[in-house]
Amino acid sequence: LMLSGSDTGIGHALAKYLDNLGFVVFAGVLNKDGPGAEELRRTCSRRLSLLQLDITNATQVKEAYLKVSEKLQNTGLWGVVNNAGILGFPADGELLPISTYRQCMEVNFFGAVEVSKTFLPLLRKSQGRLVNMSSMAGGIPLPRYAAYGASKAALSMFSGVMRQELSKWGIKVAAIHPSGFRTGIQGTSDLWDKQEKELMENLPADTKQDYGEDYLLGLKSYLLRMPAYCDANLSPVLSAVLHALLAKRPHGLYTPGKGAYVPLCIFCYFPLWFYDFFISKML
Repeated sequence: LMLSGSDTGIGHALAKYLDNLGFVVFAGVLNKDGPGAEELRRTCSRRLSLLQLDITNATQVKEAYLKVSEKLQNTGLWGVVNNAGILGFPADGELLPISTYRQCMEVNFFGAVEVSKTFLPLLRKSQGRLVNMSSMAGGIPLPRYAAYGASKAALSMFSGVMRQELSKWGIKVAAIHPSGFRTGIQGTSDLWDKQEKELMENLPADTKQDYGEDYLLGLKSYLLRMPAYCDANLSPVLSAVLHALLAKRPHGLYTPGKGAYVPLCIFCYFPLWFYDFFISKML
């Protein structure tokens, strides 16, 4: 099983969880010498192999593929879990620099597509599984997540199309839309300081005036409060991924976590004005 983004958060927990269940795990990490990789080396079985894998780097994706192929020899690979992702600074879509949109697309969408395309020949051999870690924000519009949500929506659509196209090979494809979990994707305060500075410096004076100083300063405090509203227990997400990998008939879409399913239902079955009203009250 090949997994991207195992340095922290869901990917890190998933690597340990699947290793513990007896899977042979190839854990892709952004930094092979980082603390996340070090901990996996220390706590996991010898079945687990670490791969240096920046999914936005085509050379590293190709090298990872060659290493996995070499280890597997003639057997296929059972599953690929596209988990690596970045959040970017959560702010109004008008305020976000275009670089945040590009970066989210580069990692959350193009990176996952590159990994999928590269590893699909191995999945075809085993009639295996492709699992894409999208987000609740990729299925329904949520304020302040224009860049992140758009990249995850692209990933979800890619997932759906792949599910249709790859079924003739017996490959099953699933998208996971977790609600808010405490994963470390929220980043470090240094990163936020840098991104906030970039955001502020690029804002035209009249836009700054329209939003107001208080509102703009409030964005960072919203960010710092975010983990308090997120669930620290990742087991619903881990169980969803496990079901997607092992069930005879996996679902095309999983919505693990509190509050992931209800807003989706309201979005799908109620008038949009009601959905917008509901979200404004919820957030």
